[in-house]
Amino acid sequence: MTDWTNICSLEDLVPDTGVCALVEGKQVAVFRFGDGETVYAISNYDPFGKANVLSRGILGSIGERPVVASPLYKQHFDLSNGECLEDDAVKLEHFPVRIENGIVQVRSAA
Repeated sequence: MTDWTNICSLEDLVPDTGVCALVEGKQVAVFRFGDGETVYAISNYDPFGKANVLSRGILGSIGERPVVASPLYKQHFDLSNGECLEDDAVKLEHFPVRIENGIVQVRSAA
């Protein structure tokens, strides 16, 4: 069983932005969606642009789906499950996230 990795305090995450964190050797994009306690974590790797850049993407929603748009080619990835909205054959790894005593924690999906 894997342990939870402390990322930062919730207050350190600016609403509607992301940061990159290293979780068990993987680059993970961690996003605070809105100014509440909704936080998501997906792989930071953009498979279309072949670069670790998703933490720099633009947050928003398409319908009821919270998404990040890649800063490279603008594909949208569902933050709740990693699915690419433009190409259903592409799905990013997504990670469990929790907030414990004001600290954002991520656990490896593996």
